[in-house]
Amino acid sequence: MFPHPSYSQEQVNQYFDRINLPKHHRESLVVKEGANTNDDAAHFFLGVLQRHHLAAVPFENLNLHYSTHRGISIDTQEVFNKIAYPESGRGGYCMENNTLFGAVLRSLGYTVTSVGGRVNEAVQPMSASKNWKGPKYDGWYVNSSCSSKWLSMSPKPSFNKPNPRNHMVNLVTVGEKKYLVDVGFGSNGPHQPVPLQREFDFHNVGDQSGRLVFGPISQQAGKDQPLWQYEIRNGNGKGETWTPAYCFTETEFISEDFTIINYYMSTSRESWFTFHVVCVLMLLDEAGQKVIGDLTLFNNTLKRRLGATSEVLETFTSEDDRLAALAKFFNITFSKAGRESVRHTSAEIL
Repeated sequence: MFPHPSYSQEQVNQYFDRINLPKHHRESLVVKEGANTNDDAAHFFLGVLQRHHLAAVPFENLNLHYSTHRGISIDTQEVFNKIAYPESGRGGYCMENNTLFGAVLRSLGYTVTSVGGRVNEAVQPMSASKNWKGPKYDGWYVNSSCSSKWLSMSPKPSFNKPNPRNHMVNLVTVGEKKYLVDVGFGSNGPHQPVPLQREFDFHNVGDQSGRLVFGPISQQAGKDQPLWQYEIRNGNGKGETWTPAYCFTETEFISEDFTIINYYMSTSRESWFTFHVVCVLMLLDEAGQKVIGDLTLFNNTLKRRLGATSEVLETFTSEDDRLAALAKFFNITFSKAGRESVRHTSAEIL
C-alpha cells in the first residue's frame, strides 16, 4: 500500500502561520497528541481549520492567466510551496486547495478519503446568462477532445453547452461519523464539516442554506447507484427551491485520477477556468468563529457580500485595475512576465 502524502511538523506549523491560526488553537489536543485521541476535540478543530483556511487561502485560477507556463500542479509538495509560505496570498482551485488541506489533516492524524465530484451546470458562473437550471451534472473523466488541439485554440469558445467543471472533495472520519469537508468550491461551498447524513440541512452563509441528499442523479439510467448530492438554497426558504451544486461518491480516487481531471480542467477550452479569471476569499467575523460573507473577483468585477447583502466594490476597465485589486484585496502580485502573459488572451480586460 502506498502511503498518502503528508507534511512535516515544521510544514504544518508553517501552514498554521499561513492561515493566521490563533495561538490558542495551536494548543489543541489535536496538535499535541493527534486527531485520533479525542473525537470532540478532533471535530471542533476540524471546523476551526476549515474556517481559517477559507478566510486566508482563496479559491482562484490565476496560474492559468498570469503565468508563462499556464500550468497547475496538484503534487502535494508543489501545492504547499505555492500556497503555504507565510507571505503568500495565493490559493488555487478545488484540487489544489483540497490536496493541501487533505495532506494537512492527514499530518494531524485525521482519516481522510479524497473523492471525485460532478458539478451541476446550474451553479457554474455562466449559468444565469445561459439559462442553465440543471439538474445536469458534468462528467468526471476526459474524452478524445482533450488533446493538444485545445492548447492551440485562441478564439473564445461559444459555450452553447455546459462546460465541464469536475470537483474534488475530502471525506473525513471522526469517531463513527464521516464528514464532507470542502475548501475548494468558492462562495457556494460548505463552510463547515457536513456529516454524511441524509436530508441534513444547515445554515451556510448570509441567507444561503445547504443540505445533503442521497440518491441517484437524473442522468443515471440505473437507480441502484446512489450518490451524495450537495445542494444550496438562497433566500428565507419560503418558496425557494434547492439547487444541486455537486454530487460525489464515497469511492476513493487516487492521485492518478485527479491528475487526469486536473489536466482536462486546466487545458481544455471547454473548461471555464481557461478563459475566466476568478479569485474568492471568505470573510470571518471578528471572533473568527463564523463565516459571514465573501470577497469575489470575477473577470472585471469585484464584489463583497456580507450576510445577505452584496455590493460591487470595483469594476475594472483595464488589466492594471484588476492587478491592483488582486494586490490590494488578496495580497497577490505577479512578476512582469506573469502580468504580461494575460495579454492577447480571451481573459484580458481590453
